[in-house]
Amino acid sequence: MSASSPARSAPRPLLPLWAAVLTAAVAGPTLDLAFPDVGWWPFAFVGVAFALVSLIGRSIGGAVLVGFVFGASFHLIHILWITRYLGPIPWLALSGLQAILMGAGAVPIALAYRWVPRVLPARAAQLTVLPLLVGGLWTARELFMGSWPYTGFPWGRIGMSQSESPLADIASWTGVAGLTFLMVTATAAVIEWLRAGRLRDVRTALPAAAAVVLLVAVPAFPTTPAGDLRVGAVQGNGPSGYFDERTPYAILNAQLEATAPLAGEDLDLLVWPEGGIDDDPLQDSTTAATLDALAEQFGAPLLVNAATDRGELTFNTSMLWEAGADNPVAFHDKRNPVPMGEYVPDRWFFERIVPDLIGLIQREYTPGDNPPYVDVDGVGVGLAICFDVIYDAVIWEGARDGAEVYVFQTNNADFRDTDENLQQLAFARMRAIETGRSVVNLSTVGTSQVIAPDGTTLDSLPAGTAGQMLAEVPLRTGLTPAVLIGPAVQVFLGWGSLLALAALGVALRVRERTQTKTPASEETGVDRDVRA
Repeated sequence: MSASSPARSAPRPLLPLWAAVLTAAVAGPTLDLAFPDVGWWPFAFVGVAFALVSLIGRSIGGAVLVGFVFGASFHLIHILWITRYLGPIPWLALSGLQAILMGAGAVPIALAYRWVPRVLPARAAQLTVLPLLVGGLWTARELFMGSWPYTGFPWGRIGMSQSESPLADIASWTGVAGLTFLMVTATAAVIEWLRAGRLRDVRTALPAAAAVVLLVAVPAFPTTPAGDLRVGAVQGNGPSGYFDERTPYAILNAQLEATAPLAGEDLDLLVWPEGGIDDDPLQDSTTAATLDALAEQFGAPLLVNAATDRGELTFNTSMLWEAGADNPVAFHDKRNPVPMGEYVPDRWFFERIVPDLIGLIQREYTPGDNPPYVDVDGVGVGLAICFDVIYDAVIWEGARDGAEVYVFQTNNADFRDTDENLQQLAFARMRAIETGRSVVNLSTVGTSQVIAPDGTTLDSLPAGTAGQMLAEVPLRTGLTPAVLIGPAVQVFLGWGSLLALAALGVALRVRERTQTKTPASEETGVDRDVRA
């Protein structure tokens, strides 16, 4: 060992750079196969494995490059639905931003592969510590991308790909972030086992085997049955897209027509989707009178949604409407309006870059700060409006407030005939499993479903069809560990992994400095003086 060398040299790249770039380019489409509309969930592990192999032994510049290629090849396919109405510029811009963030987030993972063997050269550390750190750093990247810039875009989280998988039950214990961590850790552990080259040594397989067993053997956390709620949910299939041509009250009339077959049914709650009303019922007396009459006719509360104005601010609002009451009796405003869709952050800046495109986005929704929860005759109903379903904090808050069932109202009309709706529906299914609660996921244009706490489908309406669902929706009480400790899991995995990597870097630096100084002391006789 030379005087300046570390205890163990950094690993050589498994692949030359050109092959790593190709592998990363394959990893993205492979990972996308795990999500709807294909939904081959095992391919998530294959995509992650390709991405990790391309990073082993890479320099910082190489890690940025292969991470960027992986991020671009994944997002350009995964969110192609953005082009349905908005064209290629937003699609390329968002995909490019996500690719840049994934490239930057690949650097800590590459450093883990370089530093762990040098600081902890024992084979046991390669089989255990390294996979755990890689899984944590991947999760930290997901958490960062899900919160920045603005409200982030947590649309491609690995854990969310498992809605139809037996692994989904893990989410009820750890949340989606914990599921991502365990999946990436298991994949990294298998890679390290194969790299060890001792396939006949059972001991080297134990860490990887333990990770795999943990993924498949843990059942969902049980919540407590608390009766049923008889829900009517109506998918009007009206002209509710941002650029749809429509006459006054066209969306409202479509909803009323699709609701008519439920007349005479005994309901506990009647639900309409996001954007199921053309005009603000707080300002438009005709719309308000129509909702009053509907609540009176059905003898049940209505949960509806519309854009509402209060003072100079506009909100995306879900409202609970009851017969003979001072309506709405309760409401919830969307927490995370979509940047460049429901509002334009820093409009002055983006108008200088793409003024024609920004000019199309006239609405400016304000983020809400009221609870994602309403009380329906003593039954707690958790809410999430459209893309709010992808934000953990909104879902967990509803459960902690007392939700016994969830209603997710959405409007997918701007993405008709794409897989956006099916991806969002998969997220709703994961939320049912994660919280141990039933979910009524209702779209203006479909696909809409009633989902049981175990993720099975109780009722469904196909896309592009006006119709209604009538279901006895199971209620549940009791909080899953994901709801109780989910925030702590995120902090531990995110910041904890970064701190662990930083500690490795410091330890490596100290070791290298120590090894550099020792020979010099021998040359000057310092050691002889000490011995004397």
